[in-house]
Amino acid sequence: MRRKASLVLLGFAAFCAALSPLLRWYAFPRLAKIPANEYQVVVLQAKNPTLLDYTRMKDVTVPEVNIVQTLRGNVRAAEQVKKQTGRDVVVWDALSYIADPHGAMVSEIPERYVFDAHSQAPVHAGGESVDGDPVRRQGIEFKWPFLTQKRDYYYFDAQTRTSAPIHYRGTRNFHGLKVYYFEQTIPWTKVPLPKKMPLGVTPAVVTAAGMERWYTTKRMFWVDPVTGAPVNGEEIHKEEMRYIGDPQKTPLIAFAGDVKMRPDYVDSTVELVKEQRQLVLALTSYLPWGFLGLGAALLAIALVLEARDRRGGASSTDTVEPTPRPVPA
Repeated sequence: MRRKASLVLLGFAAFCAALSPLLRWYAFPRLAKIPANEYQVVVLQAKNPTLLDYTRMKDVTVPEVNIVQTLRGNVRAAEQVKKQTGRDVVVWDALSYIADPHGAMVSEIPERYVFDAHSQAPVHAGGESVDGDPVRRQGIEFKWPFLTQKRDYYYFDAQTRTSAPIHYRGTRNFHGLKVYYFEQTIPWTKVPLPKKMPLGVTPAVVTAAGMERWYTTKRMFWVDPVTGAPVNGEEIHKEEMRYIGDPQKTPLIAFAGDVKMRPDYVDSTVELVKEQRQLVLALTSYLPWGFLGLGAALLAIALVLEARDRRGGASSTDTVEPTPRPVPA
């Protein structure tokens, strides 16, 4: 009976030991993915920034500017790209809407971002674009990969339409989470004008006035390494309208300010990430190590039962010396 029990336990131990690496290295890369119907809104603010007043063509300081960033998963477009490429993809239709203190539009820039649902690597299909202009992304945007590493990544900058390294600058504690801090600086670069600007101003009007747009920013992210989701973001951002062919003439400041996530959105993002990271940890840590530990425990019990069974069998086969009988005379 013990022999049968030990064999059954040994079989379960082998199953658990085999399941542990399968969960981590086979199931996790296939099961962990961004849902195609993701929807997210984040509001960022700049306190006391400088804005260009297009009615007077003069830069002025205002109390605050709000930037509403919306990410909406386009399920139909993702299905079409999957048919073309055979890959699980996510298509995000993003919108960055900048509003002045009165709620009036300062600029509005739409984006389409197509990426692999598992690795977050860009997929060059499905009409990826920025403000209606076709682009070909290299690296990441908006989100880091699952199980983010302590290294530099290429990050796509929507203003310049190019990618550049974003540097890992260390591990920090943020709202009870261990996060990785990343930094990227984009030097002064000539960039396209937004197609939607206040008072019906168009890129053609600005160009006809002999001006062009230049931009620089220092971009900072605090990223949860388990999910790869940023839990906080900040940009020290500056834009100028420079006079074409006249670098000595003082440019107009189109926008200058320290843009930060609004505190209530930081709190809600942190809570959401804390929930999601448990699902990732279950597949990468809790279940693999749990099954490995269970397999080791079952193996130990099976060996103990086998040892007892052998000892019991040996004792039952031991011969007992018979008591001598007296021989009759």
